[in-house]
Amino acid sequence: MKLNGSQIVIECLIEQGVDTVFGYPGGAILNIYDELYKNEKRLTHILTAHEQGAAHAADGYARATGRVGVCMATSGPGATNLVTGIATAYMDSIPMVAITCNVGRSLLGKDSFQEIDITGVTMPITKHNFIVMDIKELAQTIREAFAIAKTGRPGPVLIDIPKDITAAETEYEPLKNINDAEILANGHENIRRVITVSDPDEGQLKAAAELINASERPIIYAGGGVKISGAEKELLEFAEKAQIPVSESLMARDCFPADNPLCTWMVGMHGTKASNMGVTESDLVIAIGARFSDRVYGNADKFANKAKILHIDIDPAEISKNIATYSSVIGDAKTVLSKLTPMIKKAEHKEWLKQIDAWKKEYPSCYDKNPEKSINPKFICEEIARVAGPDTFITTEVGQHQMWTAQFYPFTKSRKFITSGGLGTMGYGTGAAIGILCADKKNRVVHIAGDGSFRMNCNELATVAHYNLPLVVVVENNNALGNVRMWQRLFYGKRFSQTTLDFGPDWVKLAEAYGIKGYRATNAKEFAKVFEEAFKSGKAAIIDARVDKDEMVLPMVPGGSAIYSMIMELSKDVMD
Repeated sequence: MKLNGSQIVIECLIEQGVDTVFGYPGGAILNIYDELYKNEKRLTHILTAHEQGAAHAADGYARATGRVGVCMATSGPGATNLVTGIATAYMDSIPMVAITCNVGRSLLGKDSFQEIDITGVTMPITKHNFIVMDIKELAQTIREAFAIAKTGRPGPVLIDIPKDITAAETEYEPLKNINDAEILANGHENIRRVITVSDPDEGQLKAAAELINASERPIIYAGGGVKISGAEKELLEFAEKAQIPVSESLMARDCFPADNPLCTWMVGMHGTKASNMGVTESDLVIAIGARFSDRVYGNADKFANKAKILHIDIDPAEISKNIATYSSVIGDAKTVLSKLTPMIKKAEHKEWLKQIDAWKKEYPSCYDKNPEKSINPKFICEEIARVAGPDTFITTEVGQHQMWTAQFYPFTKSRKFITSGGLGTMGYGTGAAIGILCADKKNRVVHIAGDGSFRMNCNELATVAHYNLPLVVVVENNNALGNVRMWQRLFYGKRFSQTTLDFGPDWVKLAEAYGIKGYRATNAKEFAKVFEEAFKSGKAAIIDARVDKDEMVLPMVPGGSAIYSMIMELSKDVMD
Protein backbone atom coordinates (compact mmCIF):
# COMPACT_ATOMS: atom_id res chain seq x y z
CA MET A 1 0.00 0.00 0.00
CA LYS A 2 1.11 3.57 -0.64
CA LEU A 3 1.65 5.78 2.43
CA ASN A 4 3.31 9.12 3.06
CA GLY A 5 6.30 9.49 5.36
CA SER A 6 4.28 10.58 8.39
CA GLN A 7 1.95 7.61 8.03
CA ILE A 8 4.96 5.29 7.76
CA VAL A 9 6.39 6.70 11.00
CA ILE A 10 3.16 5.96 12.86
CA GLU A 11 2.76 2.48 11.36
CA CYS A 12 6.36 1.55 12.16
CA LEU A 13 6.04 2.74 15.76
CA ILE A 14 2.91 0.64 16.25
CA GLU A 15 4.60 -2.28 14.47
CA GLN A 16 7.45 -2.06 17.01
CA GLY A 17 5.00 -2.32 19.90
CA VAL A 18 5.18 1.34 20.91
CA ASP A 19 2.14 2.46 22.89
CA THR A 20 3.33 5.86 24.18
CA VAL A 21 5.51 8.64 22.79
CA PHE A 22 6.64 11.81 24.53
CA GLY A 23 7.19 15.04 22.67
CA TYR A 24 6.54 18.63 21.72
CA PRO A 25 5.30 19.79 18.29
CA GLY A 26 6.73 22.41 15.96
CA GLY A 27 6.76 23.48 12.33
CA ALA A 28 9.05 20.86 10.80
CA ILE A 29 7.31 17.95 12.52
CA LEU A 30 3.72 19.09 11.87
CA ASN A 31 2.98 16.34 9.37
CA ILE A 32 3.79 13.65 11.94
CA TYR A 33 1.71 15.40 14.60
CA ASP A 34 -1.20 15.52 12.18
CA GLU A 35 -0.97 11.74 11.86
CA LEU A 36 -0.72 11.39 15.64
CA TYR A 37 -4.02 13.26 15.87
CA LYS A 38 -5.63 10.86 13.40
CA ASN A 39 -4.24 7.84 15.29
CA GLU A 40 -4.78 8.96 18.87
CA LYS A 41 -6.68 5.76 19.71
CA ARG A 42 -3.77 3.61 18.52
CA LEU A 43 -0.86 5.60 19.93
CA THR A 44 -0.78 7.78 23.04
CA HIS A 45 1.16 11.03 22.89
CA ILE A 46 2.21 12.79 26.10
CA LEU A 47 2.81 16.51 25.68
CA THR A 48 5.58 17.64 28.02
CA ALA A 49 6.37 21.21 29.02
CA HIS A 50 9.81 21.08 27.39
CA GLU A 51 11.55 18.74 24.95
CA GLN A 52 14.14 17.80 27.56
CA GLY A 53 11.30 16.55 29.75
CA ALA A 54 10.13 14.40 26.82
CA ALA A 55 13.57 12.82 26.47
CA HIS A 56 13.80 12.08 30.21
CA ALA A 57 10.25 10.69 30.17
CA ALA A 58 11.16 8.30 27.34
CA ASP A 59 14.25 7.31 29.33
CA GLY A 60 12.24 6.69 32.51
CA TYR A 61 9.67 4.69 30.53
CA ALA A 62 12.48 2.50 29.15
CA ARG A 63 14.15 1.95 32.53
CA ALA A 64 10.88 0.98 34.18
CA THR A 65 9.65 -1.36 31.44
CA GLY A 66 12.77 -2.62 29.70
CA ARG A 67 11.21 -1.56 26.39
CA VAL A 68 12.40 1.13 23.98
CA GLY A 69 11.32 4.64 25.00
CA VAL A 70 10.34 7.08 22.23
CA CYS A 71 10.50 10.87 22.15
CA MET A 72 10.10 13.37 19.33
CA ALA A 73 10.74 17.02 18.63
CA THR A 74 10.85 19.51 15.82
CA SER A 75 13.93 20.97 14.13
CA GLY A 76 16.48 23.43 15.49
CA PRO A 77 16.00 24.26 19.19
CA GLY A 78 13.40 21.53 19.54
CA ALA A 79 15.98 18.97 18.50
CA THR A 80 18.80 20.45 20.56
CA ASN A 81 16.57 20.48 23.63
CA LEU A 82 16.60 16.68 23.45
CA VAL A 83 20.39 16.51 23.62
CA THR A 84 20.85 16.33 27.41
CA GLY A 85 18.20 13.61 27.63
CA ILE A 86 19.83 11.61 24.83
CA ALA A 87 23.25 11.94 26.49
CA THR A 88 21.76 10.80 29.81
CA ALA A 89 20.38 7.67 28.14
CA TYR A 90 23.66 7.06 26.32
CA MET A 91 25.78 7.16 29.47
CA ASP A 92 23.48 4.68 31.25
CA SER A 93 22.90 2.37 28.24
CA ILE A 94 19.16 3.00 27.97
CA PRO A 95 17.25 1.91 24.83
CA MET A 96 15.62 4.99 23.33
CA VAL A 97 14.63 6.23 19.88
CA ALA A 98 14.50 9.99 19.36
CA ILE A 99 12.69 11.20 16.24
CA THR A 100 13.35 14.73 15.02
CA CYS A 101 12.21 16.45 11.85
CA ASN A 102 14.43 18.87 10.00
CA VAL A 103 13.85 21.49 7.32
CA GLY A 104 13.16 20.19 3.84
CA ARG A 105 16.04 18.67 1.87
CA SER A 106 16.32 21.70 -0.42
CA LEU A 107 16.92 23.92 2.62
CA LEU A 108 19.54 21.78 4.34
CA GLY A 109 22.97 23.34 4.68
CA LYS A 110 21.72 26.88 4.04
CA ASP A 111 21.36 28.14 7.62
CA SER A 112 17.62 27.96 7.14
CA PHE A 113 15.18 28.95 9.88
CA GLN A 114 15.37 26.42 12.73
CA GLU A 115 17.87 24.26 10.86
CA ILE A 116 20.47 22.35 12.85
CA ASP A 117 22.68 19.39 11.95
CA ILE A 118 21.27 17.29 14.76
CA THR A 119 22.96 14.10 13.52
CA GLY A 120 26.29 15.89 13.78
CA VAL A 121 25.44 17.24 17.21
CA THR A 122 24.39 13.85 18.58
CA MET A 123 27.00 11.64 16.94
CA PRO A 124 29.10 11.30 20.14
CA ILE A 125 26.06 10.60 22.38
CA THR A 126 24.07 8.07 20.36
CA LYS A 127 24.65 4.42 19.67
CA HIS A 128 23.85 5.35 16.08
CA ASN A 129 21.96 8.07 14.24
CA PHE A 130 20.38 8.56 10.82
CA ILE A 131 19.17 11.30 8.54
CA VAL A 132 16.62 9.94 6.06
CA MET A 133 17.18 11.39 2.59
CA ASP A 134 15.05 8.89 0.65
CA ILE A 135 11.43 8.09 1.47
CA LYS A 136 12.01 4.51 0.33
CA GLU A 137 14.46 3.99 3.21
CA LEU A 138 12.28 5.42 5.96
CA ALA A 139 10.56 2.26 7.18
CA GLN A 140 13.76 0.21 7.16
CA THR A 141 15.60 2.99 8.98
CA ILE A 142 13.02 3.10 11.77
CA ARG A 143 13.18 -0.68 12.12
CA GLU A 144 16.96 -0.60 12.26
CA ALA A 145 16.86 2.16 14.88
CA PHE A 146 14.74 0.04 17.22
CA ALA A 147 16.89 -3.04 16.62
CA ILE A 148 20.08 -1.11 17.36
CA ALA A 149 18.62 0.58 20.45
CA LYS A 150 17.66 -2.68 22.16
CA THR A 151 20.19 -5.21 20.85
CA GLY A 152 23.51 -5.92 22.54
CA ARG A 153 24.46 -3.11 24.89
CA PRO A 154 21.40 -0.84 24.62
CA GLY A 155 21.53 2.85 23.85
CA PRO A 156 19.75 5.78 22.23
CA VAL A 157 19.33 6.12 18.46
CA LEU A 158 18.26 9.32 16.70
CA ILE A 159 16.36 9.52 13.40
CA ASP A 160 16.26 12.91 11.67
CA ILE A 161 13.62 13.22 8.95
CA PRO A 162 13.46 16.26 6.61
CA LYS A 163 9.97 17.73 6.44
CA ASP A 164 9.45 16.93 2.73
CA ILE A 165 10.21 13.26 3.45
CA THR A 166 7.29 13.21 5.90
CA ALA A 167 5.00 14.31 3.06
CA ALA A 168 6.44 12.17 0.24
CA GLU A 169 4.75 8.87 -0.65
CA THR A 170 6.08 5.38 -1.28
CA GLU A 171 4.97 1.78 -1.09
CA TYR A 172 4.87 0.45 2.46
CA GLU A 173 4.85 -3.19 3.44
CA PRO A 174 4.26 -4.02 7.12
CA LEU A 175 6.42 -6.61 8.86
CA LYS A 176 4.57 -9.72 9.93
CA ASN A 177 7.28 -10.84 12.34
CA ILE A 178 9.93 -8.62 13.87
CA ASN A 179 13.36 -10.26 13.73
CA ASP A 180 16.00 -7.79 14.82
CA ALA A 181 18.91 -9.87 13.51
CA GLU A 182 17.27 -10.12 10.10
CA ILE A 183 16.47 -6.39 10.06
CA LEU A 184 20.10 -5.56 10.79
CA ALA A 185 21.46 -8.11 8.32
CA ASN A 186 19.43 -6.46 5.55
CA GLY A 187 20.19 -2.95 6.74
CA HIS A 188 22.69 -0.24 6.00
CA GLU A 189 26.21 -1.60 5.57
CA ASN A 190 27.74 0.75 8.13
CA ILE A 191 25.66 -0.68 10.98
CA ARG A 192 25.97 -4.38 10.36
CA ARG A 193 28.90 -4.38 12.77
CA VAL A 194 26.49 -3.87 15.64
CA ILE A 195 24.94 -6.20 17.17
CA THR A 196 24.34 -9.77 17.70
CA VAL A 197 25.72 -11.07 20.96
CA SER A 198 27.45 -14.43 20.77
CA ASP A 199 27.21 -17.06 23.47
CA PRO A 200 29.97 -16.78 26.07
CA ASP A 201 33.22 -18.54 25.18
CA GLU A 202 33.60 -21.86 27.00
CA GLY A 203 37.26 -21.22 27.65
CA GLN A 204 36.51 -17.87 29.25
CA LEU A 205 33.80 -19.46 31.40
CA LYS A 206 36.14 -22.23 32.54
CA ALA A 207 38.88 -19.76 33.45
CA ALA A 208 36.37 -17.64 35.38
CA ALA A 209 35.08 -20.64 37.31
CA GLU A 210 38.62 -21.65 38.26
CA LEU A 211 39.34 -18.17 39.60
CA ILE A 212 36.13 -18.12 41.65
CA ASN A 213 36.65 -21.62 43.05
CA ALA A 214 40.21 -20.77 44.10
CA SER A 215 39.30 -17.48 45.73
CA GLU A 216 39.21 -17.08 49.52
CA ARG A 217 38.05 -13.46 49.68
CA PRO A 218 35.86 -12.82 46.62
CA ILE A 219 33.51 -9.89 46.22
CA ILE A 220 31.03 -9.07 43.47
CA TYR A 221 30.90 -5.57 42.04
CA ALA A 222 27.47 -5.45 40.37
CA GLY A 223 26.77 -2.76 37.80
CA GLY A 224 23.76 -1.50 35.92
CA GLY A 225 24.23 -4.19 33.28
CA VAL A 226 22.79 -6.73 35.72
CA LYS A 227 19.50 -4.85 35.69
CA ILE A 228 19.57 -4.15 31.94
CA SER A 229 20.13 -7.84 31.27
CA GLY A 230 17.41 -8.93 33.68
CA ALA A 231 19.99 -11.04 35.54
CA GLU A 232 18.87 -10.26 39.09
CA LYS A 233 17.69 -13.81 39.81
CA GLU A 234 20.87 -15.28 38.33
CA LEU A 235 23.02 -12.91 40.40
CA LEU A 236 21.23 -13.93 43.59
CA GLU A 237 21.70 -17.65 42.85
CA PHE A 238 25.35 -17.12 41.90
CA ALA A 239 26.18 -15.12 45.04
CA GLU A 240 24.33 -17.41 47.43
CA LYS A 241 25.83 -20.60 46.03
CA ALA A 242 29.39 -19.43 46.68
CA GLN A 243 28.52 -17.07 49.56
CA ILE A 244 30.09 -14.06 47.87
CA PRO A 245 29.30 -10.56 49.19
CA VAL A 246 27.73 -8.20 46.66
CA SER A 247 28.68 -4.54 46.36
CA GLU A 248 26.72 -2.33 43.98
CA SER A 249 27.32 0.65 41.74
CA LEU A 250 24.81 3.49 41.88
CA MET A 251 23.05 2.03 38.83
CA ALA A 252 22.76 -1.37 40.48
CA ARG A 253 21.50 -0.29 43.89
CA ASP A 254 18.22 -2.13 43.32
CA CYS A 255 19.49 -5.26 41.56
CA PHE A 256 20.26 -7.24 44.73
CA PRO A 257 17.97 -7.30 47.79
CA ALA A 258 19.16 -4.81 50.39
CA ASP A 259 18.00 -7.10 53.19
CA ASN A 260 20.10 -10.05 51.99
CA PRO A 261 23.05 -10.63 54.37
CA LEU A 262 25.43 -10.74 51.40
CA CYS A 263 24.51 -7.23 50.26
CA THR A 264 27.09 -4.60 51.17
CA TRP A 265 25.23 -1.79 49.36
CA MET A 266 27.00 0.89 47.31
CA VAL A 267 30.70 0.97 46.47
CA GLY A 268 32.85 3.99 45.65
CA MET A 269 32.96 7.69 46.53
CA HIS A 270 29.94 7.51 48.85
CA GLY A 271 29.99 3.75 49.31
CA THR A 272 29.78 1.83 52.54
CA LYS A 273 32.78 0.78 54.61
CA ALA A 274 31.90 -2.86 53.90
CA SER A 275 31.87 -2.36 50.12
CA ASN A 276 34.98 -0.21 49.88
CA MET A 277 37.07 -2.26 52.27
CA GLY A 278 35.67 -5.47 50.84
CA VAL A 279 36.97 -4.53 47.40
CA THR A 280 40.26 -3.30 48.85
CA GLU A 281 40.97 -6.48 50.85
CA SER A 282 39.51 -9.03 48.44
CA ASP A 283 41.59 -11.44 46.40
CA LEU A 284 39.06 -11.52 43.53
CA VAL A 285 36.74 -8.73 42.34
CA ILE A 286 34.01 -10.10 40.08
CA ALA A 287 32.66 -7.16 38.08
CA ILE A 288 29.34 -7.92 36.41
CA GLY A 289 27.81 -5.48 33.93
CA ALA A 290 29.89 -2.63 35.35
CA ARG A 291 32.09 -0.07 33.63
CA PHE A 292 34.49 0.88 36.45
CA SER A 293 33.43 4.50 36.73
CA ASP A 294 35.90 6.89 38.35
CA ARG A 295 33.27 7.38 41.08
CA VAL A 296 33.75 3.70 41.90
CA TYR A 297 37.52 3.22 41.67
CA GLY A 298 38.73 6.63 42.92
CA ASN A 299 42.47 6.23 42.39
CA ALA A 300 43.01 3.59 39.71
CA ASP A 301 46.56 2.83 40.88
CA LYS A 302 45.31 2.00 44.37
CA PHE A 303 42.14 0.10 43.43
CA ALA A 304 41.87 -3.51 44.59
CA ASN A 305 45.64 -4.02 44.57
CA LYS A 306 45.37 -7.34 46.41
CA ALA A 307 42.84 -8.76 43.95
CA LYS A 308 42.59 -10.22 40.52
CA ILE A 309 39.87 -8.59 38.44
CA LEU A 310 37.35 -10.81 36.63
CA HIS A 311 35.16 -8.70 34.35
CA ILE A 312 31.88 -9.99 32.89
CA ASP A 313 30.42 -7.60 30.31
CA ILE A 314 28.48 -7.57 27.07
CA ASP A 315 30.71 -4.86 25.61
CA PRO A 316 34.30 -5.92 24.90
CA ALA A 317 35.32 -2.25 24.73
CA GLU A 318 34.83 -2.02 28.50
CA ILE A 319 37.42 -4.71 29.29
CA SER A 320 40.55 -3.06 30.75
CA LYS A 321 39.32 0.37 29.62
CA ASN A 322 39.62 1.95 33.07
CA ILE A 323 40.94 -0.85 35.29
CA ALA A 324 43.22 -3.62 34.05
CA THR A 325 41.52 -7.00 34.23
CA TYR A 326 43.10 -10.39 34.88
CA SER A 327 40.38 -12.35 33.11
CA SER A 328 37.09 -11.63 31.36
CA VAL A 329 33.94 -13.20 29.98
CA ILE A 330 32.26 -11.41 27.10
CA GLY A 331 28.51 -11.85 26.99
CA ASP A 332 25.11 -10.93 28.33
CA ALA A 333 25.16 -11.03 32.13
CA LYS A 334 22.06 -13.20 32.40
CA THR A 335 23.44 -15.78 29.98
CA VAL A 336 26.93 -15.76 31.49
CA LEU A 337 25.70 -16.20 35.06
CA SER A 338 23.29 -18.98 34.10
CA LYS A 339 26.20 -20.89 32.53
CA LEU A 340 28.78 -20.00 35.16
CA THR A 341 26.79 -20.83 38.30
CA PRO A 342 26.73 -24.62 37.68
CA MET A 343 30.51 -24.48 37.17
CA ILE A 344 31.34 -22.97 40.58
CA LYS A 345 31.55 -24.88 43.84
CA LYS A 346 29.45 -24.27 46.89
CA ALA A 347 31.46 -22.32 49.42
CA GLU A 348 31.04 -20.65 52.81
CA HIS A 349 33.90 -18.13 53.19
CA LYS A 350 33.10 -17.88 56.92
CA GLU A 351 36.08 -15.78 57.97
CA TRP A 352 35.70 -13.44 55.01
CA LEU A 353 32.00 -12.87 55.67
CA LYS A 354 32.75 -12.33 59.38
CA GLN A 355 35.10 -9.52 58.38
CA ILE A 356 32.50 -8.08 55.98
CA ASP A 357 29.94 -8.06 58.78
CA ALA A 358 32.39 -6.24 61.07
CA TRP A 359 32.83 -3.52 58.43
CA LYS A 360 29.06 -3.26 58.07
CA LYS A 361 28.86 -2.08 61.66
CA GLU A 362 31.18 0.87 60.94
CA TYR A 363 29.19 3.74 59.49
CA PRO A 364 28.93 7.48 60.11
CA SER A 365 26.56 8.57 62.82
CA CYS A 366 23.34 9.96 61.36
CA TYR A 367 21.78 12.59 63.54
CA ASP A 368 19.57 15.64 63.33
CA LYS A 369 21.60 18.79 63.63
CA ASN A 370 18.47 20.66 64.62
CA PRO A 371 15.67 18.12 65.09
CA GLU A 372 12.99 20.76 65.58
CA LYS A 373 13.87 22.66 62.40
CA SER A 374 15.21 20.06 59.97
CA ILE A 375 14.68 16.46 58.89
CA ASN A 376 17.32 13.76 58.71
CA PRO A 377 17.67 12.39 55.14
CA LYS A 378 17.96 8.84 56.45
CA PHE A 379 14.62 9.25 58.19
CA ILE A 380 13.06 10.53 54.95
CA CYS A 381 14.19 7.40 53.07
CA GLU A 382 13.06 5.03 55.80
CA GLU A 383 9.68 6.71 56.16
CA ILE A 384 9.03 6.70 52.40
CA ALA A 385 9.95 3.01 52.26
CA ARG A 386 7.67 2.22 55.21
CA VAL A 387 4.63 3.94 53.74
CA ALA A 388 5.15 3.40 50.01
CA GLY A 389 6.29 -0.22 50.16
CA PRO A 390 8.67 -2.18 47.90
CA ASP A 391 6.64 -1.88 44.68
CA THR A 392 6.86 1.90 44.50
CA PHE A 393 9.31 3.43 42.04
CA ILE A 394 11.81 5.93 43.45
CA THR A 395 13.22 8.57 41.12
CA THR A 396 15.79 11.20 41.98
CA GLU A 397 17.53 14.19 40.56
CA VAL A 398 21.31 14.49 41.06
CA GLY A 399 23.05 15.74 44.17
CA GLN A 400 23.10 15.03 47.89
CA HIS A 401 19.53 13.77 47.92
CA GLN A 402 20.47 11.20 45.25
CA MET A 403 23.40 9.92 47.32
CA TRP A 404 21.32 9.79 50.50
CA THR A 405 18.71 7.76 48.62
CA ALA A 406 21.40 5.38 47.36
CA GLN A 407 22.89 5.09 50.84
CA PHE A 408 19.73 4.69 52.88
CA TYR A 409 16.81 3.43 50.78
CA PRO A 410 16.22 -0.32 51.37
CA PHE A 411 15.47 -1.49 47.83
CA THR A 412 14.36 -5.12 47.68
CA LYS A 413 12.96 -5.23 44.14
CA SER A 414 14.66 -4.46 40.84
CA ARG A 415 13.91 -1.61 38.42
CA LYS A 416 12.52 0.49 41.26
CA PHE A 417 15.41 2.96 41.56
CA ILE A 418 15.47 5.27 38.54
CA THR A 419 18.28 7.82 38.52
CA SER A 420 20.88 9.41 36.24
CA GLY A 421 24.25 7.80 36.88
CA GLY A 422 26.90 8.39 34.23
CA LEU A 423 25.97 11.91 33.13
CA GLY A 424 24.68 13.02 36.53
CA THR A 425 21.86 15.07 35.05
CA MET A 426 20.24 17.61 37.34
CA GLY A 427 16.69 18.00 36.07
CA TYR A 428 16.31 14.33 35.13
CA GLY A 429 13.96 12.90 37.71
CA THR A 430 10.62 14.63 37.15
CA GLY A 431 10.56 13.73 33.46
CA ALA A 432 11.61 10.18 34.27
CA ALA A 433 8.82 9.90 36.84
CA ILE A 434 6.31 11.04 34.20
CA GLY A 435 7.54 8.30 31.87
CA ILE A 436 7.15 5.65 34.57
CA LEU A 437 3.62 6.77 35.44
CA CYS A 438 2.62 6.80 31.76
CA ALA A 439 4.03 3.30 31.22
CA ASP A 440 1.43 1.76 33.52
CA LYS A 441 -1.45 3.53 35.27
CA LYS A 442 -0.99 1.22 38.26
CA ASN A 443 2.56 2.44 38.91
CA ARG A 444 3.26 4.58 41.95
CA VAL A 445 6.24 6.92 42.00
CA VAL A 446 7.86 8.98 44.72
CA HIS A 447 10.28 11.52 43.33
CA ILE A 448 13.02 12.54 45.76
CA ALA A 449 14.51 15.85 44.60
CA GLY A 450 16.85 18.53 45.81
CA ASP A 451 15.68 22.13 45.66
CA GLY A 452 18.56 22.97 43.30
CA SER A 453 17.69 20.23 40.80
CA PHE A 454 13.94 20.72 41.05
CA ARG A 455 14.33 24.31 39.88
CA MET A 456 15.51 22.86 36.58
CA ASN A 457 12.38 20.89 35.76
CA CYS A 458 9.51 22.09 37.92
CA ASN A 459 7.89 23.30 34.70
CA GLU A 460 6.92 19.65 34.18
CA LEU A 461 4.42 20.02 37.02
CA ALA A 462 2.18 21.29 34.23
CA THR A 463 2.43 17.83 32.63
CA VAL A 464 1.81 16.09 35.95
CA ALA A 465 -1.30 18.19 36.56
CA HIS A 466 -2.65 17.97 33.01
CA TYR A 467 -2.53 14.17 32.92
CA ASN A 468 -3.57 13.72 36.57
CA LEU A 469 -0.47 11.74 37.40
CA PRO A 470 -0.26 10.66 41.07
CA LEU A 471 3.34 11.79 41.53
CA VAL A 472 4.53 12.61 45.04
CA VAL A 473 7.55 14.91 44.97
CA VAL A 474 9.63 15.16 48.12
CA VAL A 475 11.87 18.22 47.83
CA GLU A 476 14.75 17.85 50.27
CA ASN A 477 15.05 21.58 50.66
CA ASN A 478 18.28 22.84 52.21
CA ASN A 479 18.25 26.20 50.41
CA ALA A 480 21.54 25.26 48.79
CA LEU A 481 23.28 23.40 46.02
CA GLY A 482 24.17 20.97 48.77
CA ASN A 483 26.67 18.72 47.04
CA VAL A 484 28.70 21.64 45.70
CA ARG A 485 28.45 23.44 49.04
CA MET A 486 29.79 20.29 50.73
CA TRP A 487 32.88 20.34 48.51
CA GLN A 488 33.30 24.06 49.14
CA ARG A 489 33.25 23.37 52.88
CA LEU A 490 35.78 20.55 52.69
CA PHE A 491 38.16 21.68 49.96
CA TYR A 492 37.59 25.38 49.23
CA GLY A 493 37.98 27.02 52.61
CA LYS A 494 34.22 27.39 53.21
CA ARG A 495 33.94 29.90 50.37
CA PHE A 496 30.32 29.23 49.44
CA SER A 497 30.36 30.78 45.99
CA GLN A 498 26.93 30.83 44.31
CA THR A 499 25.57 27.81 46.16
CA THR A 500 23.07 29.49 48.49
CA LEU A 501 19.47 29.24 47.24
CA ASP A 502 17.57 31.25 49.82
CA PHE A 503 15.50 33.27 47.36
CA GLY A 504 12.55 31.02 46.61
CA PRO A 505 10.39 29.78 45.10
CA ASP A 506 7.86 28.84 47.72
CA TRP A 507 7.32 25.21 46.71
CA VAL A 508 3.90 25.00 48.36
CA LYS A 509 2.61 28.05 46.50
CA LEU A 510 4.14 26.79 43.25
CA ALA A 511 2.36 23.47 43.67
CA GLU A 512 -0.92 25.25 44.27
CA ALA A 513 -0.39 27.36 41.15
CA TYR A 514 -0.48 24.13 39.16
CA GLY A 515 -3.51 22.84 41.05
CA ILE A 516 -1.38 20.38 43.01
CA LYS A 517 -1.54 19.90 46.78
CA GLY A 518 1.47 21.39 48.59
CA TYR A 519 2.79 20.48 52.03
CA ARG A 520 5.61 21.75 54.22
CA ALA A 521 7.44 19.75 56.88
CA THR A 522 10.15 21.10 59.19
CA ASN A 523 10.73 18.09 61.42
CA ALA A 524 10.40 14.31 61.40
CA LYS A 525 6.97 14.21 63.03
CA GLU A 526 5.54 16.63 60.48
CA PHE A 527 7.13 14.77 57.57
CA ALA A 528 5.74 11.41 58.67
CA LYS A 529 2.24 12.90 58.88
CA VAL A 530 2.21 14.77 55.57
CA PHE A 531 3.96 12.08 53.54
CA GLU A 532 1.49 9.42 54.58
CA GLU A 533 -1.41 11.75 53.77
CA ALA A 534 0.08 12.73 50.40
CA PHE A 535 0.93 9.20 49.30
CA LYS A 536 -2.37 7.66 50.37
CA SER A 537 -4.35 10.38 48.62
CA GLY A 538 -3.44 8.85 45.26
CA LYS A 539 -3.02 12.33 43.80
CA ALA A 540 -0.11 14.56 42.86
CA ALA A 541 1.58 16.33 45.75
CA ILE A 542 4.71 18.28 46.62
CA ILE A 543 6.30 18.15 50.04
CA ASP A 544 8.75 20.88 50.98
CA ALA A 545 10.89 18.89 53.44
CA ARG A 546 13.37 21.10 55.26
CA VAL A 547 16.89 19.66 55.55
CA ASP A 548 19.83 21.38 57.24
CA LYS A 549 21.97 23.13 54.64
CA ASP A 550 25.13 21.64 56.13
CA GLU A 551 23.95 18.05 56.29
CA MET A 552 26.79 15.99 54.75
CA VAL A 553 26.97 12.87 52.60
CA LEU A 554 29.21 10.45 54.49
CA PRO A 555 31.18 8.27 54.00
CA MET A 556 33.00 10.28 51.36
CA VAL A 557 36.15 9.56 49.37
CA PRO A 558 37.83 12.77 48.16
CA GLY A 559 38.17 12.85 44.38
CA GLY A 560 41.24 10.96 43.15
CA SER A 561 41.85 9.21 46.49
CA ALA A 562 41.86 5.50 47.13
CA ILE A 563 38.42 4.17 48.04
CA TYR A 564 39.74 2.97 51.39
CA SER A 565 40.56 6.60 52.30
CA MET A 566 37.06 7.35 53.47
CA ILE A 567 36.00 10.38 55.47
CA MET A 568 33.72 8.82 58.07
CA GLU A 569 33.25 11.75 60.47
CA LEU A 570 34.02 15.46 60.36
CA SER A 571 35.65 17.46 63.10
CA LYS A 572 33.86 20.32 64.82
CA ASP A 573 36.12 22.96 63.26
CA VAL A 574 35.22 21.76 59.76
CA MET A 575 31.51 21.93 60.51
CA ASP A 576 31.53 25.30 62.33
